[in-house]
Amino acid sequence: MTALRTTTDKDTGVAVVTLDRPERLNAIDLEMTTQLKSLWAEFRFDDTVRAIVLTGAGDRAFSTGLDRDAEVPQPGSPYMLDDPLASIGPKASGLWKPVIAAVNGMACGGAFYLLGEADFVIADETATFFDPHTTYGMVSAYESVYLAQRTPFGEVARMALMGTAERVSARRAYEVGLVSEVTGRGEAVTAAISCATVIASYPPAAVQGTVRALWTAQEATRSTALSQAPHLITLGNLPPESQAPLFATRPRTFRTR
Repeated sequence: MTALRTTTDKDTGVAVVTLDRPERLNAIDLEMTTQLKSLWAEFRFDDTVRAIVLTGAGDRAFSTGLDRDAEVPQPGSPYMLDDPLASIGPKASGLWKPVIAAVNGMACGGAFYLLGEADFVIADETATFFDPHTTYGMVSAYESVYLAQRTPFGEVARMALMGTAERVSARRAYEVGLVSEVTGRGEAVTAAISCATVIASYPPAAVQGTVRALWTAQEATRSTALSQAPHLITLGNLPPESQAPLFATRPRTFRTR
């Protein structure tokens, strides 16, 4: 079964991409990583698609990041890392068409690889954001870099260091700039499609040039920071056998702010 669901309205030029593994909280498995990369590449050549909405199926989560069952062999060096999520975002595939993320429920961990490459994020009132890495003996590197591109440093640091003990509400995410709009329950996709429809009605070359200009403004810092991520992860992560007990006793309580 496909891990993605895509619909395109040829009249408006808006495509809706849905992470479609609700039974796994839309966790990203290796099949989904392949499909995302292929889809972004396909959209580069599809002139009928002028704006994209990215969301998750079900009402519990946008995505909870990399699926725990996704096994990726790693080179035996602290300077090399094979990260299956490193190229799942639209910008990593050279797609400069506008992407709006619509979030409901949980968005955590590896979900920030996708949210970090969306042009803006709309969340419904049920959305919560958190980064569990440190709780389970893992370095938050890529996630922190992506978040630091759009959120004040102190907010990123707090989210990354607090791990599973704290979740950021949709309202707080709006206050710190991670989210551009908060909607009622279940209304984020509708709001995102509305924005995408307006944007898709404008001349595509002007829109895509604007997207490229916006990302150029922060590209040097982002590229330099991401280049440090692989060896920070390989040096700082606990080995899998040491992480396993932490996952087995994962905290069940947290506070939302």
